[in-house]
Amino acid sequence: MIKIGVLDLQGDVSEHLEMTKKATKNINLRAKVSMVKTAQEVAECNAIIISGGESTVIGKLMEEESIITIVKQNKIPVFGTCAGMILLGRETNYKQPLMGLIPMKVKRNGFGRQKISFEAEIDIFGDTYPGVFIRAPYAYDVKEEANILSQIQDKVVAVAHNGNLAIAFHPELTEDTRIHEYFLKEVAKCVE
Repeated sequence: MIKIGVLDLQGDVSEHLEMTKKATKNINLRAKVSMVKTAQEVAECNAIIISGGESTVIGKLMEEESIITIVKQNKIPVFGTCAGMILLGRETNYKQPLMGLIPMKVKRNGFGRQKISFEAEIDIFGDTYPGVFIRAPYAYDVKEEANILSQIQDKVVAVAHNGNLAIAFHPELTEDTRIHEYFLKEVAKCVE
């Protein structure tokens, strides 16, 4: 059985938990999905999800708890949304802890502050998807070994690399499980 941990440090944790459970049912994946907070709990997972929130705070908590070290040592795939995208990058426009798992730079608040939040249909997986952007970042200077999955306004909003997935928007705030399903299928390939 695959173990998926939703990092319970800040953000839409319960929403990601419910969305991931729905996605496992939709693709008939035998998985245990639970909230995790410690490095030991993360070490027992086949993959983790990092939700939105304040990336500096989440990064510092992950660093203090040695979660970043465990993820890197154990090569645990990470799905990061919004703040999670920032943490997956190698460089950002603020000084903060980063995981550096995807070869890209990330601009925090790339589309503007909270009042500039918006919803837009984006193209991903050859179809449209309801993107919910809240103080959203975007990626740039994405190295060619990474796979750009979606762009909006010429800004990269979805990137995959080595089993990791970075999304600028909030799929957990929609009813559409396709992005969670995509990540779970990638994890299942790594576990096989």
